[in-house]
Amino acid sequence: MARRQRARLYDEVLSGLGRRIVGGDLGPGTVLDPAGLGVEHGVSRTVVREVLRGLGSRGLVTASPRSGTVVNEREDWVLLDPAVLRWRFETRPDDYFLEELTELRQVIEPAIARFAAERRTDHDIAALSDALSAMEASDTKKAESHIDADVRFHHALLRSAHNELFEHMSVIIEIGLRCRDRYVISSGNLAAPGSHEEIIAAHAEVLEAVRKRRRHSAEMAMRGLLNRSAQDNRSVQRTERQGQKVEYEVGQGQKGPVAHKTRPL
Repeated sequence: MARRQRARLYDEVLSGLGRRIVGGDLGPGTVLDPAGLGVEHGVSRTVVREVLRGLGSRGLVTASPRSGTVVNEREDWVLLDPAVLRWRFETRPDDYFLEELTELRQVIEPAIARFAAERRTDHDIAALSDALSAMEASDTKKAESHIDADVRFHHALLRSAHNELFEHMSVIIEIGLRCRDRYVISSGNLAAPGSHEEIIAAHAEVLEAVRKRRRHSAEMAMRGLLNRSAQDNRSVQRTERQGQKVEYEVGQGQKGPVAHKTRPL
């Protein structure tokens, strides 16, 4: 029980500090006081040490005898670490983050669809079909039901490629999906006439190509689906820049507008 309690406290403090760092509340150069953190969170020095070690392994902080534990610059973060991705998602995201996730998916997922068409099994097709049916039945006014079904479809596709290394990319794809879907659904775009049906049709095209083992068609269908996703993101960004703020659910029951950053050239 004590071990389980310590693990729970570790997760809570690690996630809380992680979100504060990636969200900018604790900026680069901030010195973290272990004793103060222990008092603030009501945890032992052992838990604090483990938490600081966990942050350090993700590049968020550096510890030294002379300077103590200091928050690192963003360039030192392990940006593809699953926890760091989740913390960025759970704090207020910016549209630069959305674009980066979309671009990463545009590189990864068409290739996954191509391999899935080559290697899929009957069990894989059943899993993809079930996920698509759940998407069809989802309520576009309830973000989570649609998002969960969407994530199920893309995870099923990932497993259909039968590559263990690909499967480790599932968190990247899931965060990209959840970030994009919540952003677009919050804007009302998905509820527009025909939008839900178009998204279902685009996923069905991927499924059909995989079912028929048409590798090139599967790759192109996924590329088209992701291009649509990128267009939806840009459409919402244009709406916001015209002064109509989109309230985005950022986790922990909080809402806020997506921040806008200029992409470096």
